[in-house]
Amino acid sequence: MQKTRRFLAWFIDFALVVVAASGLAMLTFHRISALFTDVPGLAAKSGLDLLTSRGDVVRASEGLGLSLWHTTVLYVEQGFGLLVVAAFLYQWASLALAGRTLGKALTGLKVTPAAPSRAALRAAVTTTADVAVYALACILLVEGQFVLSVLVWVAAVVVFFLNALPVLSAGRRSLADRVAGTAVEGFRFGSAAAVPSAHTF
Repeated sequence: MQKTRRFLAWFIDFALVVVAASGLAMLTFHRISALFTDVPGLAAKSGLDLLTSRGDVVRASEGLGLSLWHTTVLYVEQGFGLLVVAAFLYQWASLALAGRTLGKALTGLKVTPAAPSRAALRAAVTTTADVAVYALACILLVEGQFVLSVLVWVAAVVVFFLNALPVLSAGRRSLADRVAGTAVEGFRFGSAAAVPSAHTF
């Protein structure tokens, strides 16, 4: 029962991250679309580049294309960066202010102690395991670093399980709990009963 509640809590919290990621993806798409639909501005820039290229049309067009590509990559990287920041702030603010995320609240779980410093440490580890390393792998892929991206993705999977698997040990505390010095409490019938932390996120 406790394991089910903890999984549901993680699922709800991760679903919120997915919603945030979808919103940021839409924002990034619109930013890129606006960049490429600015035809007059691009035409003027292209025309100026051609006039000053002294006949080197290929070089001028390559410069324009690279400029657009680098801006597009920057927008994508900013989207991933905002996702990591949003995930961290959600975890930290929820734990520091209420001692629980939305997922934990809906499943009757609470993290203790809920001091801001401990909440920040726990949020940092959780965000790293859930989002940050995966985001880095995606950024490297966009940058064209395919091999490094795959290695970082593998590292992301390892970090995820390093955070999750300790709950199977005797202490039943995730890596996030161990780093932050926190534990998860389950509530039944209005009274708090401390439960070893098997909630990995």
